Amino acid sequence: MQKVLCIHPDDDMLVALTDLAAGEVVQCDSESLLVSTPVARKHKIARKAFAVGDTLKLYGVPVGKATQAIRRGEAVTTENLRHYAADVELSSSRPYEWTPPAVGRWEGLTFPGVVREDGRVGTANYWLIYPLVFCENRNVEHLRNALEGPLGYATNDLAAFTMSLLGEDMAAAKPVTRPFPNVDGVRIITHTGGCGGTRADARSLCKVLATYADHPNVAGITVFSLGCQNAQISMFKEALAKQNPNFAKPCLIYEQQQWDSEAAMMQTALKDTLAGLKKANEIARQPVPLSKLKIGVKCGGSDGFSGISANPAMGLVSDYVVALGGSSVLAEFPELCGVEANLIDRCVKEDDKRRFLGLMRDFEAKAEAVGTHFADNPSPGNIRDGLITDAMKSAGAAKKGGTSPIVSVLDYGEQTEDKGLSLLCTPGGDVEAVTGIVSAGANVVLFSTGLGTPTGNPIVPVIKVATNTPMATKLADMIDFDCGPIVDGTPLPEVAGNLLDMVIATAGGQYTVKADRLNQYDFQFWKRDISL
Repeated sequence: MQKVLCIHPDDDMLVALTDLAAGEVVQCDSESLLVSTPVARKHKIARKAFAVGDTLKLYGVPVGKATQAIRRGEAVTTENLRHYAADVELSSSRPYEWTPPAVGRWEGLTFPGVVREDGRVGTANYWLIYPLVFCENRNVEHLRNALEGPLGYATNDLAAFTMSLLGEDMAAAKPVTRPFPNVDGVRIITHTGGCGGTRADARSLCKVLATYADHPNVAGITVFSLGCQNAQISMFKEALAKQNPNFAKPCLIYEQQQWDSEAAMMQTALKDTLAGLKKANEIARQPVPLSKLKIGVKCGGSDGFSGISANPAMGLVSDYVVALGGSSVLAEFPELCGVEANLIDRCVKEDDKRRFLGLMRDFEAKAEAVGTHFADNPSPGNIRDGLITDAMKSAGAAKKGGTSPIVSVLDYGEQTEDKGLSLLCTPGGDVEAVTGIVSAGANVVLFSTGLGTPTGNPIVPVIKVATNTPMATKLADMIDFDCGPIVDGTPLPEVAGNLLDMVIATAGGQYTVKADRLNQYDFQFWKRDISL
């Protein structure tokens, strides 16, 4: 069994594929190394000696500076390494040259997609209910509960288990025949925004909610407003008109302070929503080319294997999708710190190079203004499992974006219109980032994890991709795909090809992701300002 891995020939560290004891001799190609201290699985071991202040590389890029002398064969830890990322400046460079991967296996294939009137394609057909302000969350949930059971969308195994504990026989329960078979479900968004913050945050929320309404996975919306909040109905309608001047989906809006009775409002909303669902049911899936895929790539609960297995596999899937004429979105700007130069070189347009660097610097400046830094990004779980600096984490995280040219750079809430890979400014937080990726137009999200996370989304399927087999096995109820075999030597293209097959099955409704089976529908917009 191979015990260590060299990711890049220029690297100053090897990755431990298993726990290593002091005194062991490990072999990597023609290199022999005496382990001088215990090194935990997924952590790094120094290939040579370093003095205080020396720069260490991983993935071929600087990821830290030594804070004390490090011996050859010693474990690299938070005790002897601190975050460091090389400064980046814009410079003229030659046009980026890219050789697309072979995609003959998928050329000519289609998936059953949901085609909207304007030609855009969804991977699902949902009715969406949400509030403009947190005060209306209960009414949103109330309407969802009134619809899900009678329409055959409710699944609550825990409630059935409760009844069994009370001695009730659940075997007699019969499934409800769905009256709207072409509607995949009634989904809701609840949130903590819309009032109490700044007008800028209210506008940002309305912008994101407008993109969700306009998303091709959504057939129509029911919206609740209180009436006095910052996120006014007029603000939302303005955002919706700006998002799509030709928006023609059913849009039902109810302002509670205009009603004498909450019951009357809710009954009216229920009647109107049922009428909208009847119209949504007229849309049936039809074959569409793979060029209609718009994937988003995200990582969370990352570990020392993320940049070795799952992220490169997702990156190759991204390249496959782009080569087939589709789109991909790479987010999480704090987790691109240290690899900016490579991403700038890949930008097709000069304006995008400047915008990317400007968004990165603005983001970092705002973090520093409140006493933090990108260096604080790795979580305790990340550090425990081998990602000890932000630059180290970023170098592996960037692998999710593959190698294709970057055709656009987007800020949070903006949508990609171009075919190819886009960079999207989001935080690294799981739900805020996925919320932004879906807002950008992704119709399938790939989410790698080394530690396990249940994150999902209300309107877009989130495929959970494991970095290692033990975790994939242990958390099989939330993991969709295992990239652990890559660590054990299975060729990357073989695993990535199987992952793309799952993406296609998911897009066509033939595979239901684990997050959806668990009713894990997360939404959290990125609030950039303070509460007042």
